[in-house]
Amino acid sequence: MPPSLPSAPGTPPGEPTIELVVGRIGKPHGIRGEVTVDVRTDEPERRFGDGAVLRAEAPRGSSSPLRSVSVVRTRWHQGVLLATFAELPDRNAAEAARGLLLHATVPADATPDDPDEYYDHQLVGLAVHDLDGTELGTVTALVHGGAQDLLTVRTPSGREGLVPFVKALVPEVDLVARRVVVADRPGLVTPLPEDA
Repeated sequence: MPPSLPSAPGTPPGEPTIELVVGRIGKPHGIRGEVTVDVRTDEPERRFGDGAVLRAEAPRGSSSPLRSVSVVRTRWHQGVLLATFAELPDRNAAEAARGLLLHATVPADATPDDPDEYYDHQLVGLAVHDLDGTELGTVTALVHGGAQDLLTVRTPSGREGLVPFVKALVPEVDLVARRVVVADRPGLVTPLPEDA
């Protein structure tokens, strides 16, 4: 049984929670400990609000002792999120924290504010069907890419396909029915004829 995570702010103790990767600390900005943040959430204002405490996960090879960081303030500068964390008082501390993955703890039943957005854990495990209703496989992961997110779909034969998570290719997500509809094309989820 996995260890229980701390309660999310505003969540009664004992309520189930999950962790979401919300960002990664980038390079220092200036000399006062401010850092760039590679945002990995569609809700940066919600996850990086003043006072938010985020679990910090050091990358392999990092000597950073930080296990959590507290947001003092954030601001946007030329399309990049800049953050000041209480634990990073100067440029040296900011440089040492470079690469830390930041996790937010949220209630397990939380959903994004935008009805067309989903948390990874909501999608993993959903059955994948084509437009005609034929089952194609199961969503096993969500890959966050620079241009777009990709659903990893495993077919019953064990083949994996990556489907761009865009409305044209994934026109329907039904969390209640635990399924997604993919406008499949040869080579996307089903193999190309010469590969079959």
